[in-house]
Amino acid sequence: MTDRTRVIARRWVSFFPAVLLTLGALQAALAAPPVIMGRRAPDFALPALFGDNVRLSEYLGQPVILSFWSSRCSTCVKQLAVLDRLFGTYRSAGLVVLGVGVDDNLPHAREFAGARKTPYPMLLDIEKSVSRDFAIDRLPTTVLIDRGGIVRYIHSDDGADERSYVVQIRTLLDDKPAVP
Repeated sequence: MTDRTRVIARRWVSFFPAVLLTLGALQAALAAPPVIMGRRAPDFALPALFGDNVRLSEYLGQPVILSFWSSRCSTCVKQLAVLDRLFGTYRSAGLVVLGVGVDDNLPHAREFAGARKTPYPMLLDIEKSVSRDFAIDRLPTTVLIDRGGIVRYIHSDDGADERSYVVQIRTLLDDKPAVP
């Protein structure tokens, strides 16, 4: 081994712990629960793509699922299909589902929502203010809110399976509304 090779090897060895610390911090940041978890969901009013405006606070006392989607998101199609099935099952128990589109292009959003024929309102967040309030950083993201308006669960990936949603929805449905 030459002197130059030894110097390079020593530099890598001294640099390696810093890389590990950085990766550990990054992993901890990604694994940390979103800031909004456990807090009151920010109220909003958004236009429905088909129908009247919808205000989140109108559903206080009912468990609510917000599904953030975009017409350009292929995994959003799968996510919305799962929510369609779950809504069909738990609608009669009081579950509310609201789709929140973050598209910039209104015609594309209308076409996408019309093709889905969802049984729940599809809203449009053109200015992204609601998405910012809920700290949405990837699509699809699903936010589950309890009867008291508190954010209880967040799924920020396409890997959430239907079984975990069922358990969480049943938990929200079993919660008794808080007495003011």
